[in-house]
Amino acid sequence: MNTGSPSSFDDRYYQRFYGTHGAHDADRIHQLATAVHHFAGWWGVTIESMFDVGAGMGMWRDWYKTNHPNTKLLSVDISEHACRTWGHEQRNIAEWKPRGKFDLVVCHSVLQYLDNTSFVNAVSNLASATRYLLYLELPTTQDFKTIIDPTATDLDVYKRSGSWYRKHLSPHFINIGAGLWTPHNGLLMYELEGSR
Repeated sequence: MNTGSPSSFDDRYYQRFYGTHGAHDADRIHQLATAVHHFAGWWGVTIESMFDVGAGMGMWRDWYKTNHPNTKLLSVDISEHACRTWGHEQRNIAEWKPRGKFDLVVCHSVLQYLDNTSFVNAVSNLASATRYLLYLELPTTQDFKTIIDPTATDLDVYKRSGSWYRKHLSPHFINIGAGLWTPHNGLLMYELEGSR
């Protein structure tokens, strides 16, 4: 089991799961970040600050630097390699939370590496950091059976049901679709736009 320790996410990990043959690359993140940013605009949110958790190669941060250079950015990662190579602060979201809140928090393919206790702590810290929107990519057991490409995705993770994740996210967040969540005191949504 990949415990999500700093040494787990070394150069071999990034060579294997990112870029041309991996699940994520700069073009796909460009599409995703553009969509999330425009969703925020639709809901009346100007993204003036963004916090990227488990930032890896820094693709979300770099998209904001290029397209919205006045946005305040913080990127963190547990990996010594990622921090040294792509310039993040080395932090463990299960043990640390930033001061203040961010308009957008991104936690892209991170929490499946955490054990149950660390997951609960991390979600609490994410909630403390989120003013309006959390973008969360987090594959469930069902996803691993039906949609995940096993040749491009790290399978050495904790596999949990969607209901388990919802149970632990719902005290803090409302799901508003497309991987986006808002804190209970975040955005006002129409009833059918959000679910607990």
